[in-house]
Amino acid sequence: MSRPHRTGGPRPAARTPRTARRAGTPRTARGTVRPTAALTRACLALALLAAAVLATASCSSDGRKSVTLDVLASSELADLGPLLDDLRHDTGVTLHMDYQGTVDASDALTPGHYRHDLAWLSSDRWLRLRLAASGSRTGLPLSTRTMMSPLVIGMRRAAAERLRHASPDGRISWADVAAAAATGSFRYAMADPRHTNSGLSALVGVATAAAGTGAALRPQDVACDRLRGFLTGQAVTGRSTGDLADAYVRHQDGTDALITYESELLALNASGRLREPLEVVYPEDGMVLSDYPLLLLDPAKRPAYDKVVAWLLGEHAQRKLMERTLRRPLDTGIRRDPRLRRPIGNALYFPDQQQVVTRLLADYAADTPKDIPGSAPTGPPPPAAPASQALFLLDFSGSMRGERIAELRAAFDGLSGSDTSHTGRFVRFFRGERITVVRFGSRVLAERTLTYRDEKDLAALRAFVASEDFDGSTAVWSTLDGAYDRVADLLRAGPGRPLSVVLMTDGESNTGIGLDTFLARYRQRPAPVRAVHTYAIRYGDAGTAALDRAAWATGGRMVDARTGSLLDAFQETRGCVQ
Repeated sequence: MSRPHRTGGPRPAARTPRTARRAGTPRTARGTVRPTAALTRACLALALLAAAVLATASCSSDGRKSVTLDVLASSELADLGPLLDDLRHDTGVTLHMDYQGTVDASDALTPGHYRHDLAWLSSDRWLRLRLAASGSRTGLPLSTRTMMSPLVIGMRRAAAERLRHASPDGRISWADVAAAAATGSFRYAMADPRHTNSGLSALVGVATAAAGTGAALRPQDVACDRLRGFLTGQAVTGRSTGDLADAYVRHQDGTDALITYESELLALNASGRLREPLEVVYPEDGMVLSDYPLLLLDPAKRPAYDKVVAWLLGEHAQRKLMERTLRRPLDTGIRRDPRLRRPIGNALYFPDQQQVVTRLLADYAADTPKDIPGSAPTGPPPPAAPASQALFLLDFSGSMRGERIAELRAAFDGLSGSDTSHTGRFVRFFRGERITVVRFGSRVLAERTLTYRDEKDLAALRAFVASEDFDGSTAVWSTLDGAYDRVADLLRAGPGRPLSVVLMTDGESNTGIGLDTFLARYRQRPAPVRAVHTYAIRYGDAGTAALDRAAWATGGRMVDARTGSLLDAFQETRGCVQ
């Protein structure tokens, strides 16, 4: 039964604090206070107020909702820090950057297994090749270019003057750099192309220039390694573009040049870290251009991606990108920094087949020392890789007298550096190369092996070829069989040594063992010996069938010197190894 409601008169005082309660507040059966409707409304209002405060914390100052995106980014984009603050302020989008070398970052991107919302790379070309080769059905993520910077060469003034003086036209090309590096007179810093886009772009640029086709590299353009001379000049490296710059600063006194992005060179020149500023050289035979695409990895983040892209391509951001990073804006209407007004010139194509780039990287790994300053230590220094070696078997039978031997000597002069043509500068003998020359007739007349360290070695080689010691007969197959005995000895002494055999003859074999006997013996040799190829040069009256058969049986090929010069034929075999 309910208690009677009092009307009028004073309210009785509570007897004790434990039983005190507000008038009108009913007591529950257990004696606790039940809230009234008014109190409930008040609590709800406080809860809504707290929620509003929390909601405001995830919005920008003008009420836009804030978004944070995880971005896999090329390491050189670490210079964007202040601009990213502006982006967050203007759009409400925060980019959380995870920096890696571009090649490493591209290797980490697998459709269906992306761990980031966006990727911002210096170039997406390697990623495109990987996705195409994998047969991915999703294709390349949505991609938008944001700015540009060409891959150039920063040279110390004295080095640039030397190369201009030696160049046939006074302009510096990749071919000039390769020729100077091959002689040991030009040392440069270049990032590791297995990890960085700047290093990979340099490798592709030099290889494209060496091919001389003016088009994207094809597998046949890299079948023979034409970059060995160029790579002998690499003195400093780094696993990222920033690491490379730091390593160059440490070794600048002994290094002639730094191969990297135009923006990086300009920033380094302005940093005060160099004892002399580097001249920015734009190679005449072309450069690879980076365009810094922003890729959408998570389609659900498309609205935020669109905001970021719209902001980056706006006039204000494009100008700030140029001013703060020294990269070229996409907006042609923006007045360029004076340092960025030079035309880019010949932009080289990037290969459209993954196997081409894979071959270039494999050759790089085989050609470069493992302990170049700036490389990341991974344990005790590895043993030095065996030097590459070419074995030249030269026919000195009587039919080679006169004009033919003169052309042979001219060919070796060209390989020693007298040929200043574009091709000649890439395929000349290079510092550290081991060269074996065998003069033969009815037997081996003489053999000479030397390592090219300076011009005295090349002079000795030319003198050896200048001999007038001719013989009356031609033992082609006995000589080639003996060369493979020599190959077996070399491989026992230095497993993995890059080797090739170049056989030049102007006639038919008329003494010694026959071709069938040579081939039978060749097939019985150990696999590493059989992996060494023979490149046969047909000259003068030599027949085609036997030379072609022998070359193909060993994995090589025949080159016909009668369709061009003997020098051209020798140059075609350069860098062709097992």
